[in-house]
Amino acid sequence: MKKTGWIIVNGNLITDKFIDYAKMIQAAAIKRHIDISIMKNNDILLDLSDKQPLHLHKQTYTLPDFAFFIDKDIYLAQYLEQLGIPVFNSSSTIEMSDDKIQTYQRLTSLDIPIPHTIIAPKIYTKGVLSDDYLQSIIHKLGIPLVVKEAFGSFGEQVYLVNNVEELKELTNNLQGKPFLFQSYISSSHGRDIRLQVVGNEVIAGMERNNNQDFRANITNGGDMKPFTPDQKAINIAVDAAQAINADFAGVDLLFGPENSYFVCEINANAHIRNLTECTGVNIADKMITYIERKIR
Repeated sequence: MKKTGWIIVNGNLITDKFIDYAKMIQAAAIKRHIDISIMKNNDILLDLSDKQPLHLHKQTYTLPDFAFFIDKDIYLAQYLEQLGIPVFNSSSTIEMSDDKIQTYQRLTSLDIPIPHTIIAPKIYTKGVLSDDYLQSIIHKLGIPLVVKEAFGSFGEQVYLVNNVEELKELTNNLQGKPFLFQSYISSSHGRDIRLQVVGNEVIAGMERNNNQDFRANITNGGDMKPFTPDQKAINIAVDAAQAINADFAGVDLLFGPENSYFVCEINANAHIRNLTECTGVNIADKMITYIERKIR
């Protein structure tokens, strides 16, 4: 019997980049004779009194064999899971990946290397951090240092701080938002590695370089080239993906001193166009093949 699937996208964030990703997954699934549809999250009514997802126009959906999530609507992912639908990645994986603080806490609990990280205390909308607190951060991490908001994408909400005045101004502006402080890895300024993990395997890698910004993201103007990881990088990337129970993930590694690596980020919804074009590896095909094995 023909398998069916849904690709979940955010109906309020229909950009070329997200639709392109969805269509790459759809094309890979069609090649495998899977009947798959691209679904907007805001076309589905999450009626908790019903055991069947409903369309806005009262149409009842037939439940798919799986859902591929290109979104961060955790409540929808949980709803589908409660109906018995396998979701890739799971709601818990998406939730942890989306929150950098949760991610780093999980990684350190498993001794997976990250930059020296300090979680900022919760600040309400009218609170600020004391000068003594900020001086202790500088004493621990040095200057420059990095500040990251817990939630953010494409390298946004990540800041390089060069002095105490900048640190004070930035943290004052982050009132009410969760964030963290992190040591600046000078050996990885403007460069990092993206490794794509599917299951327990690294299937593709690229190095990103940016001469204009300390962040290497292609979105911020970086360029890319294929990268063949050594076994140490492979092990860290696979361990990081498995730490958050990801079926697949784009794991970003920083270049540390003396051929070491630090996990910068784990992307449970990593876009794959750049990596596919850079390496020639059809990542969408690998993902769909993996899903077929899991739901068989």
